[in-house]
This record gives sequence, C-alpha cells and structure tokens, in this order.
Amino acid sequence: MAKTSTQAKERKRIELSNRHAKKRAALKSKIIDPNLTEDERRDAMFALTKMKRDTARTRVMRRCQATGAPHAVYRKFQLNRITFRNMALQGLLPGVTKASW
Repeated sequence: MAKTSTQAKERKRIELSNRHAKKRAALKSKIIDPNLTEDERRDAMFALTKMKRDTARTRVMRRCQATGAPHAVYRKFQLNRITFRNMALQGLLPGVTKASW
C-alpha cells in the first residue's frame, strides 16, 4: 500500500495537468508555428519553461486503484499485476478467467 501523501501528490499532478493542458498545447503550437516571428516563438518557449513541472502530463504516473502501487499497472483494469491476479482468482473481476491448456 502506497503512502497517502504519495497518492495525494499524484492526484494533485493529475488535477494540475488537466487544468493547464490547453495552455501548454497553445504554447507548444506557438513554438512550432513558422508564421510567427522568432521573438514571439522565443517568448512562448520561455513561458512554457516557466510553467510548473507538474502541469506536464508526462509527470503523472499510473497507479493501482486498490493499493496505490506504481509499477505493473494494467490500463484496462487500473490494477497492478498482483492485485489483478488475486482479484481474478477470487472471481471479483467479471469476464476474467485463468488460462489453462
């Protein structure tokens, strides 16, 4: 089980990245735009670098919804591999069966 402070920090990162997504996208498009002057593009670049790091979507880590574990998290179920296996063996995940051949 992950610490609650770590999980809270992750929730804050998700909120920040969602809140600033449009602004970051606009600045990135200005940086790429060849029609703007070099000064305008440089200003957009500096504005992007001055934004908080946690506003970037890449800073968000996928975590297990049950335990908060950060590694081996399946996107479809939002569970890490150990929790997924335990829940599947207990029959708590509908449509999931153990393969045998």
